[in-house]
Amino acid sequence: QVQLVESGGGLVQAGGSLRLSCAASGSTFRIMTIGWYRQAPGKQRELVASINSGGRTNYVDSVKGRFTISRDKAGNTVYLQVDSLKPEDTALYYCNAVLIGGSRYWGQGTQVTVSS
Repeated sequence: QVQLVESGGGLVQAGGSLRLSCAASGSTFRIMTIGWYRQAPGKQRELVASINSGGRTNYVDSVKGRFTISRDKAGNTVYLQVDSLKPEDTALYYCNAVLIGGSRYWGQGTQVTVSS
């Protein structure tokens, strides 16, 4: 079992930046991939970026060049640097861990609000 805690969200003006953190605890050695998702009101949750145990990263097209996913050396904290924020980036941002065997765990989310 894995526990995920997100932090770093807030209110920022368009063009601003935030650094979101996802701290994992528990059976972290079983984590294969951690992804950052977001869900805006009235919209489906979407995968924004992911990083696997080998360090390979993937991004949705709408954030390429603006968002950067990374992790600390221990691999227990994954960051999402969000730059050049736009009002349409406003959403609740969640991290998700996929473990060996297919189990998935979610954090509680951190709110990002971008004002125009």
